Amino acid sequence: MDGPRVGLGVDSHPFGPGEPLRLGGIEITGAPRLYGHSDGDVALHALADALLGGAGLGDLGRLFPADTRTPEGVASTELVRDVVTRLAAAGWRAATADVTIVGARPRLGDRLDEMCAAIAALLGVEAVAVSVKASTGNLSGDPGAGRGILAEAIATLVPLGAQPEAMPTGTAASPS
Repeated sequence: MDGPRVGLGVDSHPFGPGEPLRLGGIEITGAPRLYGHSDGDVALHALADALLGGAGLGDLGRLFPADTRTPEGVASTELVRDVVTRLAAAGWRAATADVTIVGARPRLGDRLDEMCAAIAALLGVEAVAVSVKASTGNLSGDPGAGRGILAEAIATLVPLGAQPEAMPTGTAASPS
């Protein structure tokens, strides 16, 4: 297949003991960490699954099981770097990524641009190719009740070597 492909990823983790929170590839001090075998970064986990799914390469849990084959506490940034390497070996690269983080806490509005930049750097794309949004989920379910965080991601993949398409003249890359 030589055209673009799209993948979807979803992940959620409850809050655990200790801090700091790792989310969207950044550290948020003063917020509780998410419980998990890795650092618990649900935004990067959802993104990794979206990338893997788009390329038909399985999912994060199969590649990095929560057992002795995967180091406990491993940084999710390392997992995404590995996924990007696997994409390249399969002839794909990320073109865009859209991530939504759902949770009542902590407030993320002032950290979203930093997450975009971190994710763009991991994927090797321009920051305008990445969108990170936050929602309270209308205060519904575990994330809305402040017991954890959920993330959803959609990624567009293109064949390795494909050039990014130019944006039409007069089209804004992001809202003003």
